[in-house]
Amino acid sequence: MNKSDTYLSIEELLSIPAITDLHMSEDGQRVAFVKNTADWEENIYRNSIVIYEKDKGECTPFTEGTSPLWSPDSTRLGYLSAGEGGMKNQIFAESINGDGRVRITNEKEGVIQFKWDPSGKGIYYVTPSPESEEIKKRREKYGDFHHVGKDYRNHCLWYVEVKDFTKPDKNVPYQLTDGRDFHIQEFEVSADGEKVVFMATPSPDGEGGQNGEIHLLDRPSGDLRELEGDKVVGGNVCFSPQTTKVCYTASLREKGYYKTHIMDSTLEIYDLTSGQRIQPLLDFDHAVVPIRWTAKGILLMWQDKTNYRIGLLSGDGKLDMISGKSDGCIMEASTTEDGKHLAYRKAAPNETFEVYADNEKITNENGLLRGRLTSNREIISWNSRDGLEIEGVLTTPKDMDWNKKHPLLVFIHGGPAWASFPIHSSCFNEKYPVEPFIEKGFIVLEPNYRGSSGYGNDFLKANYRNLGIGDYEDVISGVDALVDRGIVDQDRVGVMGWSQGGFISAFCSTYSDRFKAASVGGGISNWVTNYVNTDLPSFIRMHVGETPWNDPEIYAKASPTTYIQSASTPTLIQHGEKDARVPLPNAFELHKGLKDMGVETELVVFEGMGYSSDKPGIHRAIMEQNLVWFLKWLVN
Repeated sequence: MNKSDTYLSIEELLSIPAITDLHMSEDGQRVAFVKNTADWEENIYRNSIVIYEKDKGECTPFTEGTSPLWSPDSTRLGYLSAGEGGMKNQIFAESINGDGRVRITNEKEGVIQFKWDPSGKGIYYVTPSPESEEIKKRREKYGDFHHVGKDYRNHCLWYVEVKDFTKPDKNVPYQLTDGRDFHIQEFEVSADGEKVVFMATPSPDGEGGQNGEIHLLDRPSGDLRELEGDKVVGGNVCFSPQTTKVCYTASLREKGYYKTHIMDSTLEIYDLTSGQRIQPLLDFDHAVVPIRWTAKGILLMWQDKTNYRIGLLSGDGKLDMISGKSDGCIMEASTTEDGKHLAYRKAAPNETFEVYADNEKITNENGLLRGRLTSNREIISWNSRDGLEIEGVLTTPKDMDWNKKHPLLVFIHGGPAWASFPIHSSCFNEKYPVEPFIEKGFIVLEPNYRGSSGYGNDFLKANYRNLGIGDYEDVISGVDALVDRGIVDQDRVGVMGWSQGGFISAFCSTYSDRFKAASVGGGISNWVTNYVNTDLPSFIRMHVGETPWNDPEIYAKASPTTYIQSASTPTLIQHGEKDARVPLPNAFELHKGLKDMGVETELVVFEGMGYSSDKPGIHRAIMEQNLVWFLKWLVN
């Protein structure tokens, strides 16, 4: 059989590179980015930095590493890479003229992130705080243990003045924050290189990560102050070109609803001189993320249903869309200080991501799809039982027979504040082999159920105290809509998903007998079990409004195990052994309950894996298991 007659295999799907860490040089002549590819022989993912040079019009592999950042004069590329002898990530700098690379740091705990001093005199970076002498002595005396919620290793800010790139030993770093009071998440450096604005949380655990505060550091004097205002909920922090203002993503602080949700937010601008705070986009019903404050205005990114767009907010408060109104997902962008040059990563409908520089496509990642059969993705909509309009992505073969009833797989995204998009992307889906499913005769529906991002704040909050049953109604109403169209066999419907999608799949499998088979990946089976084991119990409180001790009924109503006695759906359960957000006891509880009820079930635990794996072989196993499971119950 010719390859032109086949869809991409599981291995080929996982071999599509994921492009990240995009950065354009200040002179606008070069773009650096990272391609993450599967090395099947070594069973690892490799990160390779690629450089595009405008004058040559081509992309060239540069070195292995991540987080590439051009120096202010555009002559050197800094990046993170593991040092020799198993050393953790360090900062390296390499001249584009081929002088060789120089290791800038020698941090035992490794470097998490870094940024060039715009003046060109040095580099700021973040590294975990060293283990305290108290803990070292305690270990020597008693052995290993830790106090839950107390023994933190906060991230600290450092600065290294680079006097000579050829003599790295002369570059002595010094610490700017000590890690005792807060954990640094994101930071930005002023144009003169002397001030740093950063978002910090009380600790590195998930709980602290929900309540970021903005701090301003003056490096020469050492003065540090907190900028008073609403809790910050994530995204970048940016200085204005004149260093008189900063902008960031701040919570809307609505009463009676979870107050610091990442998507329930807006842009805030803080005047460093007057202390005045303004939120210029309160009437814009999209959560925006600032990318950079340029001479032309603030470059912003936001999700618009199944699209991601970028635009420029000018000084007069006008937001101009740069990406245009055509459909597509721009998931990352980089611009120059003068705002004259722009690079971004975009996927058009039914395509995978490409890199663009000044609106010119500079990669050819979709070449991997040409000459092969590919599925077709389209946006459809339906009304849930309460009348709420739900959108979803329907994936079908190109030669779809619309007069035939097909087996259907409902693929539910995680989040819930995320969405499914009509694009080919293995970086969004490394668990479920959509193309092989299509080749085997399935069609696939991906519902953007209530609580999904990109549909406005009212839609985002529609799942508040409505987890489980509300999700189920959104899913089953989409199934019924396709059954009514005559394209789905109602007796051959399966459901699958990971994380929040795994929870909804588990709920569908126990609450209803409408599904012939289910696959639950890293899913919550009992909200109380998850509450007491997860690293982020505040996530649950944000969505149900209370703890299980104060409102046990709402936890029981939303838990798949509550309905275990009526369960009948054959269920495959897949779970990462080290998943901190949805810990393994969830899988054991669901598996044991189904076994006790005599329901066909299998449990697969992936050793050493959290939410995802660093081994492509594991992802291949997950996909193959799902393919075999649904072929067994819906086709064979």
